Amino acid sequence: MRKVLDVLRVAEAALARENGINLNDIQQLLKLRTRTAQRLIHLFEEAFPAVEKRKDPDRTRWWKLHDEPLIRYQGIREKELASMETAIQRARQHGSPLEVHHLESIRDRMLASMTPMEARVIKRDAKAVLEARGHAFRPGPCARLHPDVLAAIEEALETSMQLSVSYQGKEDKVPTDRTLDPYGLLFGIREYLIARDPDKDDRLRSFRLDRITSIAVTYQSFQKDPEVDLQAHAAKGFGSYYSEEEYGPVAWRFSPEAAKVAREFEFHPDQSVEDTDDGGMIVRFCASGWLEMAWHLYKWGDGVTVLEPAGLAKVVAEYRRGDFPSFP
Repeated sequence: MRKVLDVLRVAEAALARENGINLNDIQQLLKLRTRTAQRLIHLFEEAFPAVEKRKDPDRTRWWKLHDEPLIRYQGIREKELASMETAIQRARQHGSPLEVHHLESIRDRMLASMTPMEARVIKRDAKAVLEARGHAFRPGPCARLHPDVLAAIEEALETSMQLSVSYQGKEDKVPTDRTLDPYGLLFGIREYLIARDPDKDDRLRSFRLDRITSIAVTYQSFQKDPEVDLQAHAAKGFGSYYSEEEYGPVAWRFSPEAAKVAREFEFHPDQSVEDTDDGGMIVRFCASGWLEMAWHLYKWGDGVTVLEPAGLAKVVAEYRRGDFPSFP
């Protein structure tokens, strides 16, 4: 039965992906060794004789399905439904109502493609899977977001329309009206709209969603800059906040005791790690957002020392403590 499900999973990918799949894709998809993936490909070709096969100039072989009713009407499996429910709960806890809405829509559409009896069985089995996994959703603080704000931003992002926003910045006594070119959203401890203010300059600016007092799509289109890389922009911040003035090299040295835990963390996608002679470690990366860094570093007590930047070291100097019973 395991092989049957693996063949169906390969078929799903061969149908869903524009270029089809290759051997490396299958290995990554199912976590298989090369020989096992090759044997699975032979089973897949036998089960789906209409599969299109081609070879690139570099001799990479590809398999592509164009239309296969058996794959299109599978419905959803219990473990997939359990994972979907987990994702919905996480999005709800994170305060992302639009994510909750879209995920629930996908879940309901998949269940609707099945007979009522099949759907009842799958939901019952998915509940058992969730209970077996022992999922307990962590309570904790999160910023509340207004669904209308997210809905307007989503529409503007999809249609490349400008946003008319009333925004009260940290230094503003009253909200000010702005017309923005939206580029994306960043989610973290706080949620930010990443946009350009064309009345000022071409810089990407961050606008806290909870400080937007009113918002509307103007239906005035704008030309997005193809050179803007939101992923690269996001990496400039430690959390969801970016400051051009604070951006630069960061280096933290963890004590030998703290390093045992710190090695399990990824502090930044572009980090480098250096082991020290005493069993500790130094983490280096480039980012901004000293306040969010300070919030995180506090959890490590005196198990971490800020080597750079000097400004961050000064911020955390008075708050390092050695009486925490454990590390994060």
